[in-house]
Amino acid sequence: MLLAFARPCRGTLVLGMGLMVAESALALAVPWLGGKLAELFLPGHLAAWAHPETLFLTLLTVLAAQALLKFVNVSVLGAAADRLAADLKIRLYDHLQALPLGFFHQRRQGDALALLTHDVSVISGYLSGSALGIAPLLLTVCGALVCMLRIQPFLALLAALLIPLFSLGIKLVGRRVRPLARQLQEEHGRAIALAEENLGMLPVIKIFTREPEESQRYREQIEQIVRLSARERRLYAALGPATQLLAGAAVVLVLWLAHGLLGHGGLAASQLVSFLLYGQLMTRPVAGLADLYGQTQRARGALGRLAEALAEEPEPRGERRQMPAIRGEIEFRGVTFSFPGRPPALKGLNLRIGAGETVAITGPNGAGKSTIGHLLLRLHEPSEGSIFVDGVDIATVSLRSLRSQIGAVPQHVLLFHATVRDNIAYGRSQATQQEIEAAAKAARAHDFILGLPQGYETWIGDRGVRLSGGQQQRLALARALLKEPPILILDEATAMFDPEGEREFLQECRELLRRRTVLLITHRPASLELADRVLQLKDGALVGAGEEERAFVPAE
Repeated sequence: MLLAFARPCRGTLVLGMGLMVAESALALAVPWLGGKLAELFLPGHLAAWAHPETLFLTLLTVLAAQALLKFVNVSVLGAAADRLAADLKIRLYDHLQALPLGFFHQRRQGDALALLTHDVSVISGYLSGSALGIAPLLLTVCGALVCMLRIQPFLALLAALLIPLFSLGIKLVGRRVRPLARQLQEEHGRAIALAEENLGMLPVIKIFTREPEESQRYREQIEQIVRLSARERRLYAALGPATQLLAGAAVVLVLWLAHGLLGHGGLAASQLVSFLLYGQLMTRPVAGLADLYGQTQRARGALGRLAEALAEEPEPRGERRQMPAIRGEIEFRGVTFSFPGRPPALKGLNLRIGAGETVAITGPNGAGKSTIGHLLLRLHEPSEGSIFVDGVDIATVSLRSLRSQIGAVPQHVLLFHATVRDNIAYGRSQATQQEIEAAAKAARAHDFILGLPQGYETWIGDRGVRLSGGQQQRLALARALLKEPPILILDEATAMFDPEGEREFLQECRELLRRRTVLLITHRPASLELADRVLQLKDGALVGAGEEERAFVPAE
């Protein structure tokens, strides 16, 4: 899966790795040049170099080339990291958006946001940095070891035998990194979810004067992240330096042994300088490999969480037949549905609604009224039974062709941080101003809109926070009416209307609603005047109301 994420930028990543390899190859030349440079300062060696300035210029050129390669590499891989993060965020967002609502009902929203932020950054950074560094690190280690073998095989082999000790230390520390990284990610998700929830519930928090308690709750969550981050940071901070210290100690041991060889003429002084520089060069990638192990564990944790989300089955988006133009006949046949871990919301529901008929459904809270509308829109799928529109099983048609012909005003109004016009036209972005105003007038929203500072161009804030509850509901109703759907679901659509506004709306909507099939979910007696039939739902089943019953049945 990691390679699949990297595929869109594979050319840039290969180029970046090539630059890193080239930089490592140049680094291997520096110790050799350092040894040759040492000969200039040793008695009897100056004559060996007729033009010593050539050696200095060569060393300066190598260092300049290293700096240039590093600059280009940082630029190239930085762009690749941004592109990888962008592509991964888009892919993940599209997948999350395609998942059924049940996925989000079982998780805190902050978990999904943490995936889009923290985990995506970890994976893109690993792909464009740490993972590419493996080849240059190995090249440096192997290249330095080969050069040391050519200088003094015994000492080089001794240094090579010490490398497994470093690997063992890396593995022992790495075992503690991965679970800690996963726990830290979970705490980040909780913090995001808590902040989002509290900011959305701010009016309630203020009404009940809970600011100190919520502030303390958020502070404790952040402090937990700080504590875990400190533990992770200490592990990372200790892993690299400790490994480098061990590697340095090994080099010192090798040099101590080399001292005897130097005294007996088995090793030239210039060779010792090169050997020392190669040994020092080798300790850096060994320490880098230690850091790489910890970063790999973090990336594996993030990748695991991402893989879990991407493995979730999205709503069916494949090639299915298109829903024909809807007349509006609806039938539920033996429909049963329950949310995970809860009793059935609907139990073998049988319901038939004729085309152009307005049916009101009443009942106590939790009886399953809103669930009927959600199932008709296929926001959820029934566990048993089937739903038909005009005799067509809606499970056999594409979601887009079905939902595009059904309008809905949900019980909890959902508005965007946009203008009034944009919110009303959300389902028909090409609607004319005249059509938008007509829908607003039908929803009894036109007059209050004209009273806003910029009229239809007024921004309403997050979730319509700058509007009253009744104004929000009227905008949602106008949005549904502008869509001109053959089937309209009104879930407590007039709950926030004042009595006079509700009466005016009902009078104006009689003719409008007669042209379509309307599923009216309400407790309000005035709204029932629109219904051809009134049915009562209790414990997921229809009870009490006959085919011709029109009297209001109070909620129990």
